[in-house]
Amino acid sequence: MSIKIASAQLWVHDQDEALAFYTEKLGMEVRADVTLPEMGDFRWLTVGPAGQPDIAIVLMAIPGPPMVDDETAGQVETLMAKGFAGTVFLVTDDCQASYEELRARGVEFTEAPEQRPYGIDSGFRDPSGNSFRLTQVQLPAGV
Repeated sequence: MSIKIASAQLWVHDQDEALAFYTEKLGMEVRADVTLPEMGDFRWLTVGPAGQPDIAIVLMAIPGPPMVDDETAGQVETLMAKGFAGTVFLVTDDCQASYEELRARGVEFTEAPEQRPYGIDSGFRDPSGNSFRLTQVQLPAGV
């Protein structure tokens, strides 16, 4: 038996805004963009990094009733605004160069690249408040 990760989900406030951010600013590719009328026009929207066709991030709109009550939806939005609804970890060969390129595309970083024990690390959020780490991993010799 072989189990693999196919996708991970992030809550987003606006799927169109998220789609523009992930494709235009982060350079990701659309994996799927399907609206299902039989499910109340539910939109299945996924993106993924170029060069990793088997991985997708689901950009999921926060559902309302009857799936989720207003109080729960509000709690999800509050966690997102604080950057605590989850984190996506991205790796790069050159954190400083990637940071400069993404900033030039309009990505607003919460943390500039900084040397850490595990490499060079920086942070940013998407328009919905989801947290991202952009890291150039530099493990000590022998690890």
